[in-house]
Amino acid sequence: MREGDVQLIIWSIYMVRSKDKKIYTGITIDIARRFEEHKGVGTKGSKFLRGRSPLELLVVMPVGNRGDALRVEQRVKRLSRSRKEDIIREPAILASFIEDEKKR
Repeated sequence: MREGDVQLIIWSIYMVRSKDKKIYTGITIDIARRFEEHKGVGTKGSKFLRGRSPLELLVVMPVGNRGDALRVEQRVKRLSRSRKEDIIREPAILASFIEDEKKR
């Protein structure tokens, strides 16, 4: 990368299920690294997921910039468990949340 070049960073939203069937939602720019952190590699994993292995990565979807990703994440976190399960079964619901956010 040359000086003056702009690196486009794409933030993604993801959902993880723990062994006790809890659903965790987060955002990251590197899903592989973040999922490894959650599984216990390193100390940067979510406190919510510690001790809840094995973990299953359910949904990953690119959002765009960090601000939009944060707003989509908060919207998902406010949903009921049944609505989160709907997103897991039909990721197009999450895609519509992302599109709504980009229209703002």
